[in-house]
Amino acid sequence: MDSERVPVEVAVGVLIDPDGHFLLTSRPAGKVYAGYWEFPGGKVEAGESIEQALRRELQEELGITIAAAQPWQELVMDYPHARVRLHFCKVHSWTGAFEMREAQQMAWQTLPVQVAPVLPGTVPVLAWFAAERGHVGPTHGPTA
Repeated sequence: MDSERVPVEVAVGVLIDPDGHFLLTSRPAGKVYAGYWEFPGGKVEAGESIEQALRRELQEELGITIAAAQPWQELVMDYPHARVRLHFCKVHSWTGAFEMREAQQMAWQTLPVQVAPVLPGTVPVLAWFAAERGHVGPTHGPTA
């Protein structure tokens, strides 16, 4: 891949419920990697902080309002269509009912995940979860 491409900044929400499940959503039809599962989020707009972008994106996509977003990990991914810097933030509290406003699907998951295919940028996050939780074995289930 071309390492000279400037990465697009992307805020990503790792929503974790009280039981330790995390939320994955499918990419909507018409988008690159449609049908792949990922953590929800989106591009950071000019003048926004990571947390502001995440708050806006999750309101637009899922209809929820998040409380604090805890910065967790960063990862640069080179996809054929774009180079992105993913800013993963853990979110433990939100209000509102989930609405899939882009006709995407959602699934609360644990390790190993049961949804597939998983977006390449999501796979390292599953490994980070496994490391934090002392999980042994595969971090993702069936692949497409």
